[in-house]
Amino acid sequence: MFKKAAVIIFASLLFGGCATVPMESRELSDNAKEFNSPPVEKAGLYIYRAGGPGTALKKDIWVDDKCIGETAPNMFFYEVVQGDQEHKISTESEFSPNNLLVKTESGQNYFVKQSIKMGVFVGGANLRLVDGNEGKKAVAKLKLAKKGTCSK
Repeated sequence: MFKKAAVIIFASLLFGGCATVPMESRELSDNAKEFNSPPVEKAGLYIYRAGGPGTALKKDIWVDDKCIGETAPNMFFYEVVQGDQEHKISTESEFSPNNLLVKTESGQNYFVKQSIKMGVFVGGANLRLVDGNEGKKAVAKLKLAKKGTCSK
């Protein structure tokens, strides 16, 4: 009986509730959603997470092994990186980091969608590059998160 109750409580915490992270001002968020071209010789990375399964989970995001921050549902980060280079975007997965390599061109913005996948013990995360139209449409509905804090 105790084990059954523990499983129910754990599942409620995992699937119920909603993780939150600190957000930037509405002005900064709206400015990022103008999708302006990045500075000369730079590229822009929009890394976002919409709602879906695993809303109680936070997941770290790194770009080139630099902590960008923790994700939660319905938020995005915007990071300016060197253009004309390959960059590694990483997130936590159930047992190991999940990496996505993105070859950037100067002056371009790129959109990376993080989605949560529920695993045997905890939730992992996937990353995938999406086209500009899909990315802009999704990010337009989200809020800009503050950078800088990862759990690891």
